[in-house]
Amino acid sequence: MRIALGVSYNGRAYDGWQSQPSGRTVQDHLESALARFSAQDTVKTLCAGRTDAGVHGLMQVVHFDTPVERAENAWVRGTNSFLPDTIAVQWARTAAASFHARASARSRRYAYILLESPVRPSVDAGQVGWVFRPLSLEPMVEAAQALVGEHDFTSFRAAQCQAHSPIKHLLRLDIARRGHYWRFEFEASAFLHHMIRNIMGCLIAIGSGNRPASWMTEVLQARNRDAAAPTFSPDGLYFLGPVYDAALGLPQRTPAFDWLP
Repeated sequence: MRIALGVSYNGRAYDGWQSQPSGRTVQDHLESALARFSAQDTVKTLCAGRTDAGVHGLMQVVHFDTPVERAENAWVRGTNSFLPDTIAVQWARTAAASFHARASARSRRYAYILLESPVRPSVDAGQVGWVFRPLSLEPMVEAAQALVGEHDFTSFRAAQCQAHSPIKHLLRLDIARRGHYWRFEFEASAFLHHMIRNIMGCLIAIGSGNRPASWMTEVLQARNRDAAAPTFSPDGLYFLGPVYDAALGLPQRTPAFDWLP
C-alpha cells in the first residue's frame, strides 16, 4: 500500500532534506525511523520538495510503499517514537497507488519570517532571518508584483540548480508585518534552487532604500545571477507544503503553521 505523511522539522540541525552519506539529513532520519517502526530493512521515501540545510519544514509531504499494514495514527505515533525532537510526523493517510508526493502537487508554498531589529535574534535564533535597517513596505510590494506570473527566473537561480528550465509561474508573493516581524509568503508551480533566498536579498535591498522598486524588473530581465543581490540567510525560510487537489483528501495545513507571526 502507499502511505502519505506530513512531516515538520527544524532544519537548523540538518544538512537539508535529501539523503547524504553523512546521514545528517531529515530524509535519513525519517527513513530510519520508518524502517525501525515497521520492522523493515529499508523504507524509501519521495518528498514534495527538497529543502536546503537550515531551511525548516512545516508540512513536507512524502510518500512510500510498504507491505506492512498499520493504522494511520500508528504511523504517526510509532514513527515519531524513533525520531529526534526536531522532526515529527504530523499526519498519515493511506493514498491511492497513483498518488505522487511531488508530481501530484499543483503548487508549493513557502514563508520567510524576518526580524527587523537593531539587535540580532536570540530566543528565535536560527528560526528567523534578520535585518537591522528599517524596511519600507510599499516599495517591496511594488517590486514583488514584478515577479508575479510566468517568468524566466535565471537571475534568482543558484549555479548548482538542477531544474530543467528556469521558467516558473509565481502565483503570489504576499508581504505583511506584525510588530518587528515581517512575513513574506510565496506560492509557485515550483521553485528553483535558492530562488526564494535570492529574491529575499533583492526585496531587502529595495525595502531598506538601497535600490528602487524598479530594480527588481531590471534584475528579472537581466537573466543573469550576477545582476541580483547576494543569497539571503536560510534561517527564516519555511516550506509550508504542497497544494493538492481537494479530491485527494490530504490536509492543506498542520497545527505547526499556527505559531508563525
